[in-house]
Order: sequence, then structure tokens, then C-alpha cells
Amino acid sequence: MANDNYSDVFTVTLENRAGNLADNVSKNSALLNRLKEKGNIRPISGGSKILEELEYGEGDVTWYSGYDTITYTPKQLFTAAEYALKLCAVPVAISGEDMLKNSGKEQILDLFEKRIDNAVKTMGNQLGAAVYGDGTGSSGKEIGGLKLLVADSPATGTVGGINRATTGNEFWRNKSQTAEASLTAETIRPAMEDLYLKLCRNTDKPDLIVAGDKMYSLYEQSLVNLQRFSDPKLADAGFMALKYKGADVIFDGGQGGNCPDDKMYFLNTDYLYLRPHKDRNMKVIGGERMAVNQDAFYKIIGWAGNMTMSNAALQGVLIDKSTVSGLQTD
Repeated sequence: MANDNYSDVFTVTLENRAGNLADNVSKNSALLNRLKEKGNIRPISGGSKILEELEYGEGDVTWYSGYDTITYTPKQLFTAAEYALKLCAVPVAISGEDMLKNSGKEQILDLFEKRIDNAVKTMGNQLGAAVYGDGTGSSGKEIGGLKLLVADSPATGTVGGINRATTGNEFWRNKSQTAEASLTAETIRPAMEDLYLKLCRNTDKPDLIVAGDKMYSLYEQSLVNLQRFSDPKLADAGFMALKYKGADVIFDGGQGGNCPDDKMYFLNTDYLYLRPHKDRNMKVIGGERMAVNQDAFYKIIGWAGNMTMSNAALQGVLIDKSTVSGLQTD
């Protein structure tokens, strides 16, 4: 080790920053930002699975008069979806040579801060991408994102341990709608309305609509002759946002954007969660790690958890016809 004293500076700098890492990651994604606002980033404390209780059945109701018999038949009203614990990490390293070249406390701190900033951006970008994935990335080690939870073909596959193709599990299918023809500025709002209405249940309704380049652009073009509304809180957070029937319409495309160009996700975020492990929520893993045969040492920033859902029927995806074929509509 070239400079033992710099090890302490590196460690203290990273530990002090670790408490802000999770916050910075949530700010990087409109969906995660909304989940944080709603208190739906809910840490777990342990266990081999992450469980979400589901209420999907209804009990008996008997209309009666006088001494009519009121019957009761025991029914299964609740079940649970179970999600696997997924892990990811970003190392922050420094070589003895870099320490020598950046001697002096101020210079060392500048070097560490830049590398920690890079680690934060890396973690945020990777989680931001995984939020739209189906959990098959990195040989199935990534979290299950919207492509899994709000699927293009909702009557296929298994989510949370529940097979959506099985008769009786229709409650666990999201809504998916593929446009009959390529969407335009004139046809996108009618298509949005059709899907939106299917996702309303009493006071439950979509509160966040996330779109890629094309879909967001078409919706914005459709509002040229109309008064536009936006959410100042989201704008202050750096997100491009419009309104649709009270729901925020968020752009998550462009450079570094991850929402597919041909899709609009209609989300009821009351039933979506990010479930990090309390001991791995953007925290430094273990102690100082020394390279066995190198003049270097490093720290690892770790995260563990998954994205979960407790109601699928209130989530939906609108798909542009021009870029897909053969998808089912449900």
C-alpha cells in the first residue's frame, strides 16, 4: 500500500456520502421519484423472498328479509406474490500511484469525490434501466421492471410466483393495448382514453404515464391547440411532464432514457414498490478490500432488493402498432 493515511480519507469520504446514494438514485428516475414521494420505497429487513399480500377475492353477500337464512361459504380471499432478492454493486477503487500523484488532503478528496460521483451515476443509470426490464438481464440477476410487471402479453409468464396463464389468475393480468394502426397526433389521445378508462376502479386510476420519444412527442403534438398543464414539482426535479386527466405524463427517452420508444406505461403507483434491503440500500459493503497482487484498494457500494407489485389489473401499457406485431390485447 503506497499511502496508508489516504485510506482513511477514502473510507470516511465514501461512508459520509453513502447516506445520500439512495436519494440520488431515486432522483434519476421519474418512476422511482414518484414511489419515494408516496412512501412506496419500503425497505425489507431479511428473508429469502420479498412478499406482497394480494387481496383478490370477495366474500358472500346475501340480500334477505325477515328470517331468511344468511349463508356463508369459506373462500380464499387473499394470496401473496413473492419476489426474489436481486443484488448489484459498484466498486470504487484507487491505486497507490493515483494517491502519490494526488498527494495533499484537498487533492485526494477531489479525486475520491469524482470517483464516488461516477459510482452514483453508474448505479443510478443501471437501476434506471432495470426499472424497464423484465428481470432476464445479466443472466436473470437483474430486478424485474415494467416489462415484466406490466407486460405486453399479460396472459403469459409468471410474475411474483403466480402464473398469469392459469385459469383463475386473471386478476393478476395487467391491461395491454396495441394500436390498430400506427399512432398519430390525431389518434393518440383516443387510444390513451380507451386504455385509461379500463384502468379506473372507483377512486383508483392511473397517476403516472411514462413514455418514450415517439409516444411523448405525439401526445405533446396533440395538445398544440389545447391548454397545457404540467406538474411544477416534477419540472423542478428535472423531468419533462405534462398532464392527462390528472395523471402526470413523463418523458423518459432521449439520451440515457430507458422507456421504449413505442410504449406508454399507465401506472397506478399506489400498487408499485421498490423494496431495498435495509442493509444494502446503496451502502458500503464490508470493510476495506485490498488487492492481493496490486498496489490498490477499493470499496464496494451495494444494493439488494427488487421492484414489486400488489395489483396488476390497474396497470397498463399502450403499444404503437407500427413497431410491433403479433401481440395480444387484454
